[in-house]
Amino acid sequence: MIVAQAAGAEVVSVDSMQVYRRMDVGTAKPTTEDRNRVPHHMVDVVDPSERYSVAEFRAEARRSTASAAGPLLIAGGSGLHFRSLVDPFDFAPTDEDVRTELDQQPVEQLRVELLGADPEAAALVDLENPRRVIRALEILRLTGSTPSERAASPRARAVRRYESEVPVVAVGLDPGESLAFRIEERFDRMLASGLIDEVADLVATWGATASQAVGYREMSRVVAGEWSLEEGRQRSIEATTALARRQRTYFRRDPRIYWLEWNDDAADLAASTMALFEEAGWNS
Repeated sequence: MIVAQAAGAEVVSVDSMQVYRRMDVGTAKPTTEDRNRVPHHMVDVVDPSERYSVAEFRAEARRSTASAAGPLLIAGGSGLHFRSLVDPFDFAPTDEDVRTELDQQPVEQLRVELLGADPEAAALVDLENPRRVIRALEILRLTGSTPSERAASPRARAVRRYESEVPVVAVGLDPGESLAFRIEERFDRMLASGLIDEVADLVATWGATASQAVGYREMSRVVAGEWSLEEGRQRSIEATTALARRQRTYFRRDPRIYWLEWNDDAADLAASTMALFEEAGWNS
């Protein structure tokens, strides 16, 4: 928030779960006060019952920010959602009928079909992951493009080289040794702020995507009486820690990101971030 105000920027959330309405506590959604002070995009976009793909996210984010008067500050933890906004991703179409047909076939048969169409697919698609195999075949049937052909396209090569479609300066905060403590402390604040009640209000209507959100998924077992509160708490902390480590690994591969070590002084972190922006040639 300090950086956004200093830069005169509007904020674009790339948290994959902040797009869902009524999922406030468990996603650490920006407060109403923060959103009144600085315009925020991609928060409270759809109901939890809906599926919301990265392709839909990108289209809505670009539409939402098209009239922004100043720079955009992209913030959040989903690497794929971040890259969907700045990099030349091509999102292939989907079709529920095709997906349903593929879902009903043995996965070994699907592997044979995929490799028959593209012998090099094993180098690009995790053949042990049925979802990946089904998605590759869905794209093949809808577009006629094999995984090898898609990977060889100029846009795909640009994505692999981290070549942005738009000017971008990226700064990452490395949590360092304090990660475990901060995750535990943060989750306990969520519990104290009413996370259990929030989950109980959602479980009857949320869809396949929202129900898998870290913390919500575990707490739904507590609400159902399957786990004690302490077990749900511990499993949520473990799942959050694993997610944070995966996110760090994902972002560390991106050579465009300047890294800062975490400290608890928000003003100091904001000043360091602004200094990096200026050093990289960014200005508002």
